[in-house]
Amino acid sequence: MATIIGGFATSHTPTIGFAVDTNKQSDAVWAPIFKGYEPVQKWLKDQAPDVILYIFNDHMTSFFIDHYSQFALGVGESFPVADEGGGARDLPPLKGYPALAEHLAKGLVADEFDLSYFQNKGLDHGCFSPMSLLFPEHKQGWPVKMIPFQVGVLVAPSPNAARCYKLGRSLRKAIQSFPENIKVAIAGTGGLSHQVHGERCGFNNTPWDMEFMSILEKNPESLTHYTIAQLAELGGMEGAEVVMWLMMRGALSAEVETVHQTYYLPSMTPIASLIFEERSHEPPAESTADYLKRINHELDGIEKLAGTYPFTIARAVKAFRLNNFIHDLIQPAKRQQFQDDPEAAFQKAELTEQERDLLRRRDWRAMIHYGVSFFMLEKLGAVVGTTNLHIYAAMKGMSLDDFLQTRNAKVLYSVAGKDDGKKEWDKAQSK
Repeated sequence: MATIIGGFATSHTPTIGFAVDTNKQSDAVWAPIFKGYEPVQKWLKDQAPDVILYIFNDHMTSFFIDHYSQFALGVGESFPVADEGGGARDLPPLKGYPALAEHLAKGLVADEFDLSYFQNKGLDHGCFSPMSLLFPEHKQGWPVKMIPFQVGVLVAPSPNAARCYKLGRSLRKAIQSFPENIKVAIAGTGGLSHQVHGERCGFNNTPWDMEFMSILEKNPESLTHYTIAQLAELGGMEGAEVVMWLMMRGALSAEVETVHQTYYLPSMTPIASLIFEERSHEPPAESTADYLKRINHELDGIEKLAGTYPFTIARAVKAFRLNNFIHDLIQPAKRQQFQDDPEAAFQKAELTEQERDLLRRRDWRAMIHYGVSFFMLEKLGAVVGTTNLHIYAAMKGMSLDDFLQTRNAKVLYSVAGKDDGKKEWDKAQSK
């Protein structure tokens, strides 16, 4: 079973990444940043976690207000560096852990936490700023896998302290029931006191920061009674993101010990870090068998439905590249590229030969078997000028005429659109 080795918290201000990239280790102003993180570097090296569950918030980079989620779980195989306006930092992508991510998703959803899942999104300074200091060897590749967990703290109403702590408790159950023998570290990021907007810009409250870290160790549940407004009053509006430290603490045992803590306030945001090691071993409320039965309950027996393929996280990860290629065809420019020179489009998307063959042959049933969502097939059908009914018939292994005989009305249709030449089948039917 998976083991939680402890948790650590860190600020994620871009100041950290800037200091790393500009080699400020010997500068008197910047040196305390590097010195403060040396114990965390050593702890991570000594403990050698296989994966870090990394709780952070994006800064309107990959998670924008056009679609903003409360809780977004990274389920993909890798996560690149996001470009925040000045060009992406020269860092290798982080490797994900899809199997553990799917297991966590099942557990959290069974505990009635609503999640969104993401792949192929760049991670901004909320993730990579501290990571580039925590692992100085990162240029040669990251020595650990990561599951990024994005918390939507920047648009109100946002998850409150109690909700985040409870989610941490749920994460603990899910991690400890994961069947692989791996070591997991929990990271909570953000904070501490700071405000970066409005006339209150530049606010800090060091006494509250110290009190918060002490309470977080000894009595974390008391912090769940603070409202977002109260946290903002004490620690600044952006400092209210400390709910993510509380989520990390919720994933740990009841008793922990602070084995490292540092705090440095050079400018706008304290650069703080701490490490909690577990000091108690509470038995889980459910046996592993009962827990696994509960989180798998909703799809239990689905395998008995012949010809049925639930679009799971595992399928979404496996066939992401092909699903993404077809989804991109909703963009007129990408659609035109595919129509003009499909082989060049396949090459640009780095599709495998198997994926290219599925598209060339329009093998609708095989694409479903491969892991393509039906709603991508529907879009592809609209692009190439075929109907939903042709796709349905192919998946059934029937001719169109034979399939239509099984329907109450012998009609053809596709998703609506205005591109010329895509509804020729309707004109022929009308005749």
